[in-house]
Amino acid sequence: MTSPTPSLKLLVIDDHEAVLGGTVMALEKTYPDATIRTAGTAQAALEDLGYGLPDLVMTDLSIPKASGAPSEIDAGIELLRSLLADYPELNIVVQSAHVRSLVRLKPAIDAHRGGFTIADKNLPMQEMLTKVDWALKGLIYTPRDMRTGIEVKPEWLEVLRLAFKEGLQDKAIAEEINVAERTVRHYWTKVQDALEVYPEAGKNIRIQTEIRAREEGLID
Repeated sequence: MTSPTPSLKLLVIDDHEAVLGGTVMALEKTYPDATIRTAGTAQAALEDLGYGLPDLVMTDLSIPKASGAPSEIDAGIELLRSLLADYPELNIVVQSAHVRSLVRLKPAIDAHRGGFTIADKNLPMQEMLTKVDWALKGLIYTPRDMRTGIEVKPEWLEVLRLAFKEGLQDKAIAEEINVAERTVRHYWTKVQDALEVYPEAGKNIRIQTEIRAREEGLID
């Protein structure tokens, strides 16, 4: 007998009631079986996480540290710093009008193993939902402002070489470089973000990655 699929658990952090309500409504429509919890402060969010880890945390950057405190970008940055340090595989979406501030966390974001996407609050709701979908799939999306040219690590280049020159699949690549298959998939999300390759309907993301990698001279 097949066990029932556990329902998705989401935590949304925002102190603006209208924005929070609109975000929750859109998430409920897209994920009707999901359990959606909300928090209005960094403190409330951390307390909520103590009751159980959700599948995804979606947070604004400009939030109060605690009830009665003013909304501050620093409070959101510190919350994210804690999440990245304490929950290295947590899927995170940052929904904010202050996304450039995230450059302060670039090393921690680069090291994060969970999904991590950024959605500007000024974008249409559908764009936000796309970023949620990508994060739940473990993908990485950072804005161009956070990237300076094409920066790739040696292990990412090795994955590209083994995939597109040797024709190996992820399992074989993992065995070749002596890492877990999950780590190989993580390398793919990192190099795809560096190359600005993201899922598009009707397009094979691996083929698009190969095309961009060749254009940038990462593989011959």
